[in-house]
Amino acid sequence: MRFLLYNIRYAAGSSRCFHLPLPFIGYLRPTGNNLGRIAAFIKEIEPDVVGLLEVDSGTYRSEKRNQAEVIADALGHYLLYQSKYKPHGLLQHLPLFSKQGNAFLTRHEIKNQKFHYFEHGLKRLVIELELEQCVIFLVHLSIVFRHRHYQLRDLHELIQSADKPVLVGGDFNLLWGAHELKLFLAATGLVSANVRNTPSHPSRKPHRQLDFILHSPELRVRDFFIPSVRLSDHMPLVCDLDLD
Repeated sequence: MRFLLYNIRYAAGSSRCFHLPLPFIGYLRPTGNNLGRIAAFIKEIEPDVVGLLEVDSGTYRSEKRNQAEVIADALGHYLLYQSKYKPHGLLQHLPLFSKQGNAFLTRHEIKNQKFHYFEHGLKRLVIELELEQCVIFLVHLSIVFRHRHYQLRDLHELIQSADKPVLVGGDFNLLWGAHELKLFLAATGLVSANVRNTPSHPSRKPHRQLDFILHSPELRVRDFFIPSVRLSDHMPLVCDLDLD
Protein backbone atom coordinates (compact mmCIF):
# COMPACT_ATOMS: atom_id res chain seq x y z
CA MET A 1 0.00 0.00 0.00
CA ARG A 2 1.29 3.46 -0.88
CA PHE A 3 0.34 6.14 1.66
CA LEU A 4 0.79 9.82 0.85
CA LEU A 5 0.61 12.44 3.61
CA TYR A 6 0.38 16.07 2.52
CA ASN A 7 -0.37 19.32 4.31
CA ILE A 8 -1.53 21.33 1.29
CA ARG A 9 -2.03 24.69 3.11
CA TYR A 10 -5.46 25.15 1.50
CA ALA A 11 -3.63 25.14 -1.89
CA ALA A 12 -2.48 28.70 -1.08
CA GLY A 13 1.05 27.96 -2.30
CA SER A 14 4.43 28.87 -0.87
CA SER A 15 5.72 31.75 -2.99
CA ARG A 16 7.95 34.48 -1.57
CA CYS A 17 5.01 36.87 -2.01
CA PHE A 18 2.77 34.89 0.36
CA HIS A 19 3.08 37.51 3.11
CA LEU A 20 3.01 40.54 0.79
CA PRO A 21 1.71 43.21 0.99
CA LEU A 22 0.32 42.06 4.38
CA PRO A 23 1.21 39.12 6.67
CA PHE A 24 -0.71 35.93 5.74
CA ILE A 25 -2.48 37.64 2.83
CA GLY A 26 -1.69 34.57 0.73
CA TYR A 27 -4.45 32.68 2.55
CA LEU A 28 -7.03 35.00 1.00
CA ARG A 29 -6.06 34.62 -2.65
CA PRO A 30 -7.75 32.26 -5.17
CA THR A 31 -6.30 28.74 -5.11
CA GLY A 32 -7.65 27.10 -8.28
CA ASN A 33 -4.43 27.04 -10.32
CA ASN A 34 -2.26 25.67 -7.54
CA LEU A 35 -4.90 23.09 -6.59
CA GLY A 36 -4.73 21.77 -10.15
CA ARG A 37 -0.97 21.38 -9.80
CA ILE A 38 -1.37 19.59 -6.47
CA ALA A 39 -3.96 17.19 -7.92
CA ALA A 40 -1.69 16.44 -10.91
CA PHE A 41 1.27 15.76 -8.60
CA ILE A 42 -0.73 13.40 -6.36
CA LYS A 43 -2.10 11.54 -9.36
CA GLU A 44 1.45 11.04 -10.66
CA ILE A 45 2.50 9.48 -7.33
CA GLU A 46 -0.34 6.91 -7.64
CA PRO A 47 -1.16 6.55 -3.92
CA ASP A 48 -3.58 3.99 -2.53
CA VAL A 49 -4.43 6.20 0.45
CA VAL A 50 -3.96 9.96 0.83
CA GLY A 51 -4.07 11.92 4.08
CA LEU A 52 -4.71 15.59 3.34
CA LEU A 53 -4.29 18.33 5.92
CA GLU A 54 -5.47 21.94 5.67
CA VAL A 55 -8.22 21.49 3.09
CA ASP A 56 -10.67 24.22 2.03
CA SER A 57 -14.13 22.67 1.71
CA GLY A 58 -15.86 25.47 -0.18
CA THR A 59 -15.00 29.13 0.39
CA TYR A 60 -14.66 31.83 -2.26
CA ARG A 61 -10.91 31.17 -2.56
CA SER A 62 -11.61 27.60 -3.76
CA GLU A 63 -14.53 28.73 -5.93
CA LYS A 64 -16.98 27.05 -3.50
CA ARG A 65 -15.47 23.65 -4.23
CA ASN A 66 -14.21 21.12 -1.70
CA GLN A 67 -10.51 20.80 -2.56
CA ALA A 68 -10.38 17.21 -1.31
CA GLU A 69 -13.32 16.32 -3.55
CA VAL A 70 -11.54 17.83 -6.57
CA ILE A 71 -8.46 15.70 -5.89
CA ALA A 72 -10.54 12.57 -5.13
CA ASP A 73 -12.35 12.96 -8.46
CA ALA A 74 -9.00 13.23 -10.28
CA LEU A 75 -7.81 10.02 -8.60
CA GLY A 76 -11.09 8.11 -8.68
CA HIS A 77 -10.89 7.66 -4.89
CA TYR A 78 -13.42 7.50 -2.09
CA LEU A 79 -13.49 10.66 0.04
CA LEU A 80 -13.71 11.15 3.81
CA TYR A 81 -13.71 14.81 4.94
CA GLN A 82 -14.44 16.63 8.20
CA SER A 83 -13.91 20.09 9.72
CA LYS A 84 -10.87 20.15 12.02
CA TYR A 85 -12.55 22.30 14.69
CA LYS A 86 -14.82 21.01 17.41
CA PRO A 87 -18.55 20.81 16.56
CA HIS A 88 -20.66 23.77 17.67
CA GLY A 89 -17.54 25.77 18.60
CA LEU A 90 -17.01 29.44 17.81
CA LEU A 91 -14.74 28.74 14.82
CA GLN A 92 -17.54 26.80 13.15
CA HIS A 93 -19.42 30.10 12.77
CA LEU A 94 -16.57 32.18 11.32
CA PRO A 95 -15.91 32.71 7.58
CA LEU A 96 -12.99 30.64 6.19
CA PHE A 97 -12.49 28.76 9.49
CA SER A 98 -15.81 26.91 9.19
CA LYS A 99 -14.65 25.46 5.86
CA GLN A 100 -11.21 24.26 6.98
CA GLY A 101 -10.65 20.57 7.56
CA ASN A 102 -8.74 17.38 6.85
CA ALA A 103 -9.50 14.44 4.58
CA PHE A 104 -8.71 10.87 3.60
CA LEU A 105 -8.82 9.73 -0.01
CA THR A 106 -8.59 6.00 -0.71
CA ARG A 107 -8.97 3.53 -3.52
CA HIS A 108 -9.60 0.74 -0.96
CA GLU A 109 -12.99 -0.20 0.43
CA ILE A 110 -13.71 1.68 3.66
CA LYS A 111 -14.69 -0.78 6.39
CA ASN A 112 -15.44 1.86 9.01
CA GLN A 113 -14.89 5.54 9.74
CA LYS A 114 -14.97 7.63 12.91
CA PHE A 115 -14.41 11.27 13.78
CA HIS A 116 -12.84 11.92 17.18
CA TYR A 117 -12.08 15.26 18.84
CA PHE A 118 -9.30 16.03 21.29
CA GLU A 119 -10.29 17.75 24.52
CA HIS A 120 -7.67 20.49 24.18
CA GLY A 121 -6.44 22.83 21.45
CA LEU A 122 -8.04 24.59 18.49
CA LYS A 123 -7.36 21.90 15.88
CA ARG A 124 -9.02 18.90 17.54
CA LEU A 125 -10.04 16.50 14.79
CA VAL A 126 -8.80 12.91 14.53
CA ILE A 127 -10.09 10.96 11.53
CA GLU A 128 -10.05 7.18 11.96
CA LEU A 129 -10.18 5.16 8.75
CA GLU A 130 -10.52 1.38 8.98
CA LEU A 131 -9.43 -0.67 5.98
CA GLU A 132 -9.35 -4.43 5.56
CA GLN A 133 -5.90 -4.90 7.08
CA CYS A 134 -5.16 -1.79 9.14
CA VAL A 135 -6.52 1.30 10.88
CA ILE A 136 -5.20 4.74 9.90
CA PHE A 137 -5.43 7.87 12.05
CA LEU A 138 -5.00 11.37 10.57
CA VAL A 139 -4.11 14.23 12.93
CA HIS A 140 -3.02 17.87 12.97
CA LEU A 141 -1.72 18.68 16.42
CA SER A 142 -1.68 21.98 18.28
CA ILE A 143 1.18 24.48 18.05
CA VAL A 144 0.84 24.98 21.83
CA PHE A 145 3.25 22.65 23.65
CA ARG A 146 0.93 21.78 26.57
CA HIS A 147 -2.10 21.18 24.35
CA ARG A 148 -0.01 19.10 21.96
CA HIS A 149 0.97 16.69 24.71
CA TYR A 150 -2.58 16.40 26.01
CA GLN A 151 -3.50 15.48 22.43
CA LEU A 152 -0.75 12.85 22.26
CA ARG A 153 -2.18 11.34 25.45
CA ASP A 154 -5.65 11.13 23.86
CA LEU A 155 -4.20 9.74 20.64
CA HIS A 156 -2.44 7.01 22.63
CA GLU A 157 -5.81 5.91 24.01
CA LEU A 158 -7.33 5.74 20.51
CA ILE A 159 -4.42 3.66 19.24
CA GLN A 160 -4.69 1.26 22.17
CA SER A 161 -8.36 0.64 21.31
CA ALA A 162 -7.59 -0.41 17.70
CA ASP A 163 -7.79 -4.14 17.00
CA LYS A 164 -5.71 -4.02 13.80
CA PRO A 165 -2.22 -2.79 12.94
CA VAL A 166 -2.09 1.00 13.09
CA LEU A 167 -0.80 3.74 10.81
CA VAL A 168 -0.72 7.36 12.03
CA GLY A 169 -0.10 10.29 9.71
CA GLY A 170 -0.13 13.96 10.44
CA ASP A 171 1.40 17.33 11.04
CA PHE A 172 2.55 16.95 14.64
CA ASN A 173 3.85 20.53 14.95
CA LEU A 174 6.80 19.38 17.04
CA LEU A 175 8.32 22.83 17.33
CA TRP A 176 10.69 21.65 20.07
CA GLY A 177 12.02 18.76 18.00
CA ALA A 178 11.26 15.10 17.30
CA HIS A 179 12.37 14.11 20.83
CA GLU A 180 8.88 15.27 21.91
CA LEU A 181 7.60 11.94 20.54
CA LYS A 182 9.95 9.72 22.52
CA LEU A 183 7.54 8.78 25.31
CA PHE A 184 4.57 8.53 22.93
CA LEU A 185 6.43 6.05 20.70
CA ALA A 186 7.54 4.02 23.71
CA ALA A 187 3.97 3.84 25.03
CA THR A 188 2.32 2.92 21.71
CA GLY A 189 5.06 0.73 20.23
CA LEU A 190 4.82 2.66 16.95
CA VAL A 191 7.90 3.47 14.89
CA SER A 192 8.57 6.28 12.43
CA ALA A 193 8.78 5.48 8.72
CA ASN A 194 11.21 8.39 8.38
CA VAL A 195 14.19 6.59 9.91
CA ARG A 196 16.64 9.28 8.77
CA ASN A 197 14.57 12.08 10.34
CA THR A 198 14.52 13.97 7.04
CA PRO A 199 12.88 17.41 7.45
CA SER A 200 9.88 18.44 5.34
CA HIS A 201 9.21 22.05 6.41
CA PRO A 202 9.42 24.68 5.10
CA SER A 203 9.44 23.40 1.53
CA ARG A 204 11.75 26.19 0.27
CA LYS A 205 14.55 25.11 2.63
CA PRO A 206 13.47 22.25 4.91
CA HIS A 207 14.98 22.18 8.39
CA ARG A 208 12.03 21.08 10.59
CA GLN A 209 10.54 17.61 10.98
CA LEU A 210 6.88 18.43 11.60
CA ASP A 211 5.18 15.77 9.44
CA PHE A 212 5.24 12.13 10.51
CA ILE A 213 4.09 8.72 9.35
CA LEU A 214 4.14 6.26 12.26
CA HIS A 215 3.28 2.58 12.00
CA SER A 216 2.91 -0.64 13.95
CA PRO A 217 6.04 -2.82 13.64
CA GLU A 218 4.09 -5.53 11.79
CA LEU A 219 3.51 -3.10 8.91
CA ARG A 220 6.81 -3.39 7.08
CA VAL A 221 8.06 -0.28 5.26
CA ARG A 222 9.46 -1.05 1.82
CA ASP A 223 10.20 2.54 0.85
CA PHE A 224 9.93 6.05 2.24
CA PHE A 225 10.70 9.30 0.46
CA ILE A 226 9.90 13.02 0.49
CA PRO A 227 9.35 14.45 -3.02
CA SER A 228 10.93 17.85 -3.46
CA VAL A 229 7.87 19.87 -4.47
CA ARG A 230 6.98 23.40 -3.37
CA LEU A 231 3.24 23.50 -3.93
CA SER A 232 2.70 24.08 -0.20
CA ASP A 233 4.84 25.22 2.72
CA HIS A 234 5.13 21.52 3.62
CA MET A 235 6.61 18.82 1.43
CA PRO A 236 4.65 15.57 1.07
CA LEU A 237 5.64 12.26 2.66
CA VAL A 238 5.29 9.00 0.71
CA CYS A 239 5.46 5.58 2.36
CA ASP A 240 5.16 2.13 0.75
CA LEU A 241 4.11 -0.59 3.20
CA ASP A 242 3.52 -4.33 3.13
CA LEU A 243 0.22 -5.01 4.90
CA ASP A 244 0.66 -8.80 5.14
